[in-house]
Order: sequence, then structure tokens, then C-alpha cells
Amino acid sequence: MAVGVLLAAAPSHGQTFDPRYPVCMHVYSGANGGGGEWYDCSFTSLPQCRATASGRAATCDLNPYYPFTAPPRPRHRRSG
Repeated sequence: MAVGVLLAAAPSHGQTFDPRYPVCMHVYSGANGGGGEWYDCSFTSLPQCRATASGRAATCDLNPYYPFTAPPRPRHRRSG
């Protein structure tokens, strides 16, 4: 039981999504490729990812672990 507690408390190093990049490419190499599927989260934009994914069995999506923050709305001051 003590080993189970230690393993459960250990940090996980196999995170699929890299939180440093906002876009991930999901690559499918399935039955013919034999390599399964994986995520490549090394893209800074959807167009960049789509250009790389072109002609491949892959899709591009926003990284769910990227810390997107909305830019603050500009405040308009009225002088008058």
C-alpha cells in the first residue's frame, strides 16, 4: 500500500500536450503506419500547423493546456 501511495504522489512526466505552444497537431498513423497516434504541440498558430499537416493524416486544434488569456479591453476616456 505504501508503494501505491508513493507512485500516486509522484509527478507525471508523460504529459501529451506541451503547455508552451497554443496549437497541437494530432497525427494518425494507425493500422498502416503501425505507430499509433500522437500529438505534436510545437506550433504557434493554426495556419503553421495546417501547413505542416497538409497531405498527412493529421488535424490541428488549440492546445487545451495552453494558458490562453484574453487581452484587456482598451478603456476609452472621453474628454469633454
